[in-house]
Amino acid sequence: MATPIAYQANLPAVPDWLNKGDNGWQLAAATLVGMQSMPGLVVLYGSIVKKKWAVNSAFMALYAFAAALIVWVLVGFRMAFGERLLPFWGKAGPALSQGYLVGRARMLATPHHFRNGTLEKGMEEPFYPQASLVYFEFTFAAITLILLAGSVLGRMNIKAWMAFVPLWLIFSYTVGAFSLWGGGFLFHWGVIDYSGGYVIHLASGISGFTAAYWVGPRLKSDRERFSPNNILLMLTGAGLLWLGWSGFNGGAPYAANITSSVAVLNTHVCAATSLLTWTCLDVAFFGKPSVIGAVQGMMTGLVCITPGAGLVQTWAAIVMGILAGIIPWISMMILHKKSALLQKVDDTLAVFHTHAVAGILGGLLTGLLAEPSLCRLILPVPGSKGTAYGGGFLQLVKQVVGALFIIGWNLVSTTAILLAIARFTPLRMPDDQLMIGDDAAHGEEAYALWGDGERYDATRQVTMMLADDSRHPMRDTNTARGLTIQL
Repeated sequence: MATPIAYQANLPAVPDWLNKGDNGWQLAAATLVGMQSMPGLVVLYGSIVKKKWAVNSAFMALYAFAAALIVWVLVGFRMAFGERLLPFWGKAGPALSQGYLVGRARMLATPHHFRNGTLEKGMEEPFYPQASLVYFEFTFAAITLILLAGSVLGRMNIKAWMAFVPLWLIFSYTVGAFSLWGGGFLFHWGVIDYSGGYVIHLASGISGFTAAYWVGPRLKSDRERFSPNNILLMLTGAGLLWLGWSGFNGGAPYAANITSSVAVLNTHVCAATSLLTWTCLDVAFFGKPSVIGAVQGMMTGLVCITPGAGLVQTWAAIVMGILAGIIPWISMMILHKKSALLQKVDDTLAVFHTHAVAGILGGLLTGLLAEPSLCRLILPVPGSKGTAYGGGFLQLVKQVVGALFIIGWNLVSTTAILLAIARFTPLRMPDDQLMIGDDAAHGEEAYALWGDGERYDATRQVTMMLADDSRHPMRDTNTARGLTIQL
């Protein structure tokens, strides 16, 4: 039977190895993940903070997205998914030439061998161009940095942040990505991280907490009262983040296959379960549901399912969602108040609890609940399965060791990067700028109203006078932005 014309090779644009469905889904998944950052987290960050920090918070996310892309194509992609340099790092190199990008996607360090050296499982080679893989993996690198930023909102010097983003991507993110995904030692040992519970969420939570320690706290007044400036807009950003997770976990198999379908369903089931669990705890202990709490519960559910989204059964996703709503809630609402260290470190958006705690939880539950037949569909090490299915205690040990490696590397690398940057520019804005916020940091404000953080000088305000048609309001050309209504 002849192959339909739509599926025939048409050189050079459609080589015989190109699967149009896989390529279309991978580009769509990459776009969904990109939209989680831009505009998802840009909107969420700009609205979940105090009014005076709306512009700065949104800009930190916007800058990270743009800067990460340039660093990624210059050196980052091949350090994370290229030829092996060290057991935990790939060789740096550009992903810019036509010859490299239009060829079939390949992860050169992923072939898995028996101990005697014979090949057990071949190289990871998706059925689409390298350009699709480069862009898809970039969106993961970018969102990791933006999630990290949530720990230092409301006080980090923007110049220090601009230096931190490329350095952290090169010296921290690429190490975790290569070790667990690109063919590094944890990849070949059989540590399971389906779509970034460790590489993205544990890394951003630990690095964010470390950065918050070195940058220092917000002003006391900001720590005591940091109410969102627009909760409805915050929900818009949260909605983009939630639905964008379809690409996050659905694109991880590098194909439009059975695993991607299972992963998408499990992702949303776990997120919904966690949100409801968190909300029930808020009602039980505080007497009323919290919208911000619901968003936190949504986030912990999405993070928890990520290490095993395509590897666990849907009933297990519900179990993971329940635990994702309980354990991070306890760590945030109870343990945080009892720990001197957690009290001291000013983690603005509680990234440690929502990403590090939930990421470790998801990784351990994956090691326990990964279903053998689902594992066979995608995992690089044959025979991988959860402890509950006969995988033995060793799989949990692997999950713990993988988590400890990510924790240790990110703690050390983030500390080293920030201390190096501090030699050239302060990590924290001075207090006089912190009192003002966006106007001091950027010369811009989110809303054209006088209020929290704006410099107040009565001599510069607009004076509106009621007069007849022959008279006009007196206006100082150096007035503050917006209209001040003086009652």
